[in-house]
Amino acid sequence: MAGRQRRPAAAPDGSAEAKRTDLRANEKKCSWASYMTNSPTVIVMIGLPARGKTYMSKKLTRYLNWIGVPTKVFNLGVYRREAVQSYKSYDFFRHDNKEAMQIRKQCALVALEDVKTYLNEEGGQIAVFDATNTTRERRELILSFAQDNSYKVFFVESLCDDPDVIATNILDVKVSSPDYPERDRESVMEDFLKRIECYKVTYKPLDPDEHDKNLSFIQVINVGRRFLVNKVQDYIQSKIVYYLMNIHVHSHSIYLCRHGESHHNVEGLIGGDSELSERGRQFSAALKGFVQEHHLSDLKVWTSQLRRTIQTAEELGVPYEQWKILNEIDAGVCEEMSYEIIEETYPEEFAMRSQDKYHYRYQGGESYQDLVQRLEPVIMELERQGNVLVICHQAVMRCLLAYFLDKSADDLPYLKCPLHTVLKLTPVAYGCTVDMFDLKVEAVNTHRDRPLNAVPPAFIRRNSFTPLSSQDQIKRPRMYSVGNPSHARMSQPPTLPSMQFSEASEGAEMLQSEDSVNGFGAAHTGERS
Repeated sequence: MAGRQRRPAAAPDGSAEAKRTDLRANEKKCSWASYMTNSPTVIVMIGLPARGKTYMSKKLTRYLNWIGVPTKVFNLGVYRREAVQSYKSYDFFRHDNKEAMQIRKQCALVALEDVKTYLNEEGGQIAVFDATNTTRERRELILSFAQDNSYKVFFVESLCDDPDVIATNILDVKVSSPDYPERDRESVMEDFLKRIECYKVTYKPLDPDEHDKNLSFIQVINVGRRFLVNKVQDYIQSKIVYYLMNIHVHSHSIYLCRHGESHHNVEGLIGGDSELSERGRQFSAALKGFVQEHHLSDLKVWTSQLRRTIQTAEELGVPYEQWKILNEIDAGVCEEMSYEIIEETYPEEFAMRSQDKYHYRYQGGESYQDLVQRLEPVIMELERQGNVLVICHQAVMRCLLAYFLDKSADDLPYLKCPLHTVLKLTPVAYGCTVDMFDLKVEAVNTHRDRPLNAVPPAFIRRNSFTPLSSQDQIKRPRMYSVGNPSHARMSQPPTLPSMQFSEASEGAEMLQSEDSVNGFGAAHTGERS
């Protein structure tokens, strides 16, 4: 809703200190991201309607937030609907409709003020300005705004002349837009095509050879068939280019599951490299039946390099790939311990992890934030591939789910990923649907509750911002298990016209509720990883 993007009201007296505390907390959590963004960046979308700009904006924002760069989309369609009581026809977008042109410019100015608030006051690093921005005049306005505020600008232009792609986008997304309540598909298509023609009259694409040769941008041509990249300024812009060149618009599903129950699961031990229990082997057989029942003949299967995932895949009788980066989170000196033993042996470590589970790093091991960085290549491949079954581990599955379901770093370590359950993720227009399949093989519950009212310890927390070379950390081989040699363990801005507000955002948002998605509960509780 656009109202959520308004500049916050002035804080009452007495809350200034609380606000400063919140900003310090945001700065602390974003410190890793600050290494990638030495100054705020505004990503400016360009393109005619129905070219996938909002699709790219939402996906890019989800990715950047997942890797730890605070990012937010500012969709100008939302601001326009806030300013206009009701949409009547394409006439609103005619370049000679002076009243409408003034409203649209005012909406852009308000949105840019909200961008400024987000980047200057709310801890944001990147703002995505999602609009057509088809005229050089509008782009000059944005560049001037960015220069006045010392922001970098990176343009993302979507060029598409494939009529089938355009028609599919209109029918998949625009038919359900708030602009067209209770309209039939034919009339929506007719009006929207006329809206596109209105924009074509004044559209000036980026000119990489002359007029725009000094700007930083990427042109995405016909939904990723070709790309043109110009003058990338920094690391974060290269990450943006890398991501946009890897996302493919195609129909596919991603299947995620954990390995079958292991002996360590039964014994309540974390980490290690144990084998499957009897019930774990039963799950492997049930998983083979699931693949056959759903006729997943073209399915690719990926596992980690740990025995419990490999043994689960072996039963399928199909080729599979082993990925070392899919290995479970490294618990360091706490590997093959129970949580009770960890609490008794390392009470301070146990308390620190409860305080901030996402950033906490095990001594000699990893944090969830480390794991997200390790899994980034997996995400890129999943975006490019067809149907894939990933047989992985609890912490790994949580990180992958957090990307596809757009979950925050605070919620990520507490997503519920039960054993012997398969999740089917199907990307849709602006999100992802989830189907959950319980294969009806009993298993232990490895989920741990989120601590309630956790009291911060009176010592300094070691987290993902602490270098891996800290002296209090022990180096040892990553994989070892029971039966192998043991290792020693240590102890006034512009305002919109006063008109009716609209709650809906442009297009049909296919995003889950916080508590449930097609039967999948993102539980607010902890885990065995």
